[in-house]
Amino acid sequence: MASKAAAAAVDFTRIYSSLGLGKETVAALQAFRKRHMDAQRIQSTLAAQPTTVDLEHYRSVLKNKAVVDEAEKLFKEFKPVTYDVGAHIKAIETFETKAVANAQETADKIDVELKDLHATLANIEEARPFEDLTVDDVGNAHPRITEAVETMMKKGKWTVPGYREKFGDLSLM
Repeated sequence: MASKAAAAAVDFTRIYSSLGLGKETVAALQAFRKRHMDAQRIQSTLAAQPTTVDLEHYRSVLKNKAVVDEAEKLFKEFKPVTYDVGAHIKAIETFETKAVANAQETADKIDVELKDLHATLANIEEARPFEDLTVDDVGNAHPRITEAVETMMKKGKWTVPGYREKFGDLSLM
C-alpha cells in the first residue's frame, strides 16, 4: 500500500519536464503507466471475487449428480498454464535500454545547446551598443565588407547593388 501512496504522490509531468525527455519517450512512458494502472485495476477487481466453488449447492440443485461429480473431478485436476515471460521481460529491458539511451542523447544535446546559448548570451552582454560602433570596427569584424567596398571604389561604383530596389530612389535630381 505504501508504494501506491508513493506513486500517487509523484508528479510525473514535473519529472518529464525536468529531465527534458523527448516527446516519444514521454508518450511511451505515459502509455506504459496507463497499461500498468489498467492491469492493477483488473487485478484488484479479480482479487475481490470469491475463488471457491460450492459444489454441494450444485448437487442439491441439479438432478444429475454425475455432472457435478465430473465437474468436481475436472476442477481438482485443473492446473493453470504457466507462461514464459522471459520474452516480455527481455522486450521491456530492451525498451528500457533504448529509453535510457534516448534520454542520455537528449541530455547531451541539451548540454551542448546550453553551452552555446551561454556563450551567445555572454557575447551579447559584452558587446558594445550599435551606436558606439565605427566603420573600422565593422571592417575588422568582417574583412569581406572592407574588401567589397575597396573593389567598388576601384571600379568607380558608388551605389550598392540592390539598394534602390529595396529602399527606393531618394535623390532630388
